Amino acid sequence: MKDTKIPVAILVRVSTHKQETNRQISELETYAASKGYEVVAVEKETISGRADDCEREGLRKVEELARTGRIKKVLVHEISRLARKNSVVHKFVETLEEYGVSLYWHSQNIETLLQNGKRNPAAGIMLALLAEIARSEVETLRERIKSGLAAALRKGKKLGRRAGTKDSRAEMLEKHKDIVRLLRAGQSIRNAAKISGKGVSTVWRVKEVMS
Repeated sequence: MKDTKIPVAILVRVSTHKQETNRQISELETYAASKGYEVVAVEKETISGRADDCEREGLRKVEELARTGRIKKVLVHEISRLARKNSVVHKFVETLEEYGVSLYWHSQNIETLLQNGKRNPAAGIMLALLAEIARSEVETLRERIKSGLAAALRKGKKLGRRAGTKDSRAEMLEKHKDIVRLLRAGQSIRNAAKISGKGVSTVWRVKEVMS
């Protein structure tokens, strides 16, 4: 009797529409084929890794596949593609485990569940470490931006709108309504730039006008 292939879902995420998911999908499909898995769904998200759990439609769709027994594994390229918030990562993994579904991340070639269905201790440690590294990278980037702005001010450089620009405060906010919405939603300068597809300097100018 022919063995039944293990059904899996592929989950990929990018921060902006300018980024491509093709490479992530291709590598995960190649891995699935090498293992004899059956890819039953490919979920793609274009959203910041700092987005809250309630904003992650891709995660919800995969959780529903797990709940209904349609998949036994979820394949992601790396933990940062899953999320950059520890709370989102751990909640997602715990939900999958409740349904007996294992999370595999390609960059470390490791799964959250062992073949007997029990939690993989090594994966638990690695998961916490990688999620913390991803969070720290965002914090480090934020501090570098703040430090760079402070250094520019010390050197007497003028920040904000360039001399000669004709945009009034109202015109600036109207022109960059997407950035305003992101900042008011609590997004960082860097994330707002990524999501809107605009430059960090533009986001800083909008924030300065807002304040």
